Amino acid sequence: MRPALFRRSKPAAPAPEPATVVRPGGKGRPTPSRKEAEAAARARAKTPRTRKEQAAAQRAARAENSQKIRAAMKTGDDRYLPTRDKGPERRFIRDYVDARFSLVELMIPMMIVTLVLGYSGSIYLANVGNMILLGTLVLVVIDVIFLRLRLRRELARRFPDAPLKGTTYYAVMRSLQMKFMRLPRAQVRIGQELPEHYR
Repeated sequence: MRPALFRRSKPAAPAPEPATVVRPGGKGRPTPSRKEAEAAARARAKTPRTRKEQAAAQRAARAENSQKIRAAMKTGDDRYLPTRDKGPERRFIRDYVDARFSLVELMIPMMIVTLVLGYSGSIYLANVGNMILLGTLVLVVIDVIFLRLRLRRELARRFPDAPLKGTTYYAVMRSLQMKFMRLPRAQVRIGQELPEHYR
């Protein structure tokens, strides 16, 4: 019989893992903290789940975007302007057109004079009114031609690498509107000196 000292010892059995006690009707997961629960509730509130909520969220986003665009039309904020009005080149064109006196400003007074002379009952005065209106139209056309030539020269000097496509149309359409009707609103006065750099 072998002494007890040299007996082969049996490996110790691993201790059984403590069983997770699940109470009847329990969640089976740890209860989130108050901070985590509030964050999850905020995330659920922000995320539209139904089609009606998605449509309402889209309407709210469109309304907010339209409000920003309307405000930018008044202040000239380049971040929220429509694509056709964005960029330093377009801002310079607007300022260039708004800083010069355009003969189109005379169109409404001349049309009123023409109407008054036309309803005067005198054929001579009516013809005079028509001649005044025709002369004003010719002067406006000449003014637009000079505007195009000078503007393209200024654009080439200030923005040598910028494409000039569409700039003439943009400037002419703006110059043919009365100043108080132009959008985005004019940010300079007539005769005001423009800054050299617009970047």
